[in-house]
Amino acid sequence: MAKKEFQAESKKLMDMMINSIYTNKEIFLRELISNASDAIDKLYYKSLTDTSVGMNKSDFRILITRDKENRILTVEDNGIGMTKEELEQNLGTIAHSGSLDFKKDNKDENIDIIGQFGVGFYSAFMVADKLTVISKAYGSDEAWQWESSGVDGYEMTPAQKDTVGTQIILHIKPDTDTEKYDNFLDEYGIVAIVKKYSDYVRYPIQMEREKSRQKPEPDPKPDDYKPEWETYTELETLNSMIPIWKKQKSEVTDEEYNSFYKDKFGDYADPARVIVSRTEGTANYNALLFVPSHRPYDFYTKDYEKGLALYASGVLIMEKCADLLPDYFSFVKGIVDSQDLSLNISREMLQKDSQLKLIHNALEKKIKNELHAMLNNDRAKYEEFWKEFGRQIKFGAYSDYGMHAELLRDLLLFWSAKEQKMVTLQEYIDKMPAEQKYIYFAAGDSTDRLAKLPSAELVLDKGFDVLLLTEDVDEFCLQILHSYPRKDAEGKDGTVEFKNVNSGDLGLESEEEKKAAEDATAENKALFDAMKDALNGKVKEVKVSTRLKDHPVCLSSDGPLSIEMEKVLSKQPGSEGVKSDKVLELNVNHPVFAALKAAQEAGDTEKLNKYSALLYAQAQLIEGLPVDDPAAYAEAVCSLMK
Repeated sequence: MAKKEFQAESKKLMDMMINSIYTNKEIFLRELISNASDAIDKLYYKSLTDTSVGMNKSDFRILITRDKENRILTVEDNGIGMTKEELEQNLGTIAHSGSLDFKKDNKDENIDIIGQFGVGFYSAFMVADKLTVISKAYGSDEAWQWESSGVDGYEMTPAQKDTVGTQIILHIKPDTDTEKYDNFLDEYGIVAIVKKYSDYVRYPIQMEREKSRQKPEPDPKPDDYKPEWETYTELETLNSMIPIWKKQKSEVTDEEYNSFYKDKFGDYADPARVIVSRTEGTANYNALLFVPSHRPYDFYTKDYEKGLALYASGVLIMEKCADLLPDYFSFVKGIVDSQDLSLNISREMLQKDSQLKLIHNALEKKIKNELHAMLNNDRAKYEEFWKEFGRQIKFGAYSDYGMHAELLRDLLLFWSAKEQKMVTLQEYIDKMPAEQKYIYFAAGDSTDRLAKLPSAELVLDKGFDVLLLTEDVDEFCLQILHSYPRKDAEGKDGTVEFKNVNSGDLGLESEEEKKAAEDATAENKALFDAMKDALNGKVKEVKVSTRLKDHPVCLSSDGPLSIEMEKVLSKQPGSEGVKSDKVLELNVNHPVFAALKAAQEAGDTEKLNKYSALLYAQAQLIEGLPVDDPAAYAEAVCSLMK
């Protein structure tokens, strides 16, 4: 029969598809298996209403055979097959999809067809220089052969085939310097591709595999007998067929979930949490997610890739679909399987459509709720999780200008100076005395040092708790939150703001105490101006403190940045000019203040300058800041001791 040419547009599309659309050559086997599964689906659905089909679901299979010597790979199914007209329509017209037509003609919601684009078949030309398709349609007495070597066209001839179904025969290309096509004839290579992409196709994918076994021992057995082995072939089912995520949770044990997680995601430890989600309606999908019990070694590096494995009706589309997870839940591993995704022509990439966004939003809420349930019901396990991934949650609350802060705030944990343990913000609120105006916190390098800050001690002496923040993101996180819900004394909804203990006004002083401090500051204006000059612009102001009992001095911040935030930002490139407005606060009841006054009254400028440097250095040390000039500090100490 004369060769038929593809249309000009089809030639261009085929050339583009073979060379551009698919990025991974091994995809061809996924596409052929998916098409075979669709063909079986069509005959299976027909058998449900037509008893003359004479086949049960257990009778269907997809068979892979290989002939390495002749470089032949065959994919065969016993599905519905194709007539001559269907072969020409589905294979002679590129991008026509018989599966899509079938789905449109059958509106049954239970019909789940994998292939909806007619391009997948032609992906085989990436690895084969000739394709032969032999098919016999159900209800037909004749079989037909379609054969093509690519863009030059195809031939249609009558063929011999005893059974219904389709046989696709690929003549695999020879190896080149850059491409190893032999991999697609290798037994283990084929098994790996099937397990990777088509493990959950619902019909058995079978192939003869070579195995070895010990020969039977002779009887009687000679004294010098050595075991002998022989090789044999056995038809083996390569895929597991039933996805674990499509089973009811009651049908799967914890051990099975843990084993699946460790095998699928290469972890040595059981997950901290298993999340099963099934949704029908606006977004139809099954999801099986895992919260790891420890963070990967590269989690906080640029090499870490977030994402969930994305399946379409049991066929792997993407190994890591980043669009399904927000960054703050990037530690979650798992699988999402949906039959409603809008895939592009090659099925390797997703269209940016509302369906994907719906799944993303639903998973985001589900993960948040599961973490909150862990927090409430298994506190010890949640705190272990928090050690591993809490930093990521805090970054999530802070990032995007606090867009997700409200979603994440109930998951946050901070160290309580009063309780001596991790607490949530709600737990802090629940134990606040009625007269407390703020949620107090201190930020620094260690909880022990923070608890000894003069201002922190003052807050604790009042009976109020202080959250001790030791990670650089902590204060930024609370700053973006700004406040937290709290009911007032009458039960009305309100909020309470966060307050750094080193900020100017802590709301602890009475009006009389504030007035006395202001008067004392005004009275000592000349002394404080001299100290400010001596410190050469290191502080914005020197004043009398109302929050010092035993300490001689402390630093506070009167600007938009706290001292700790300034320290963090100073390490960032381009942030050198960002400074807080430091205030040096003095305890007028401390003996050091008397020494300062005496130096001023005696007109001893040198001693006054040394005392100022000493007090500023001491305030820096209290705050955990580096001392500008240790030698000058030591000299000032010696001077004060004389």
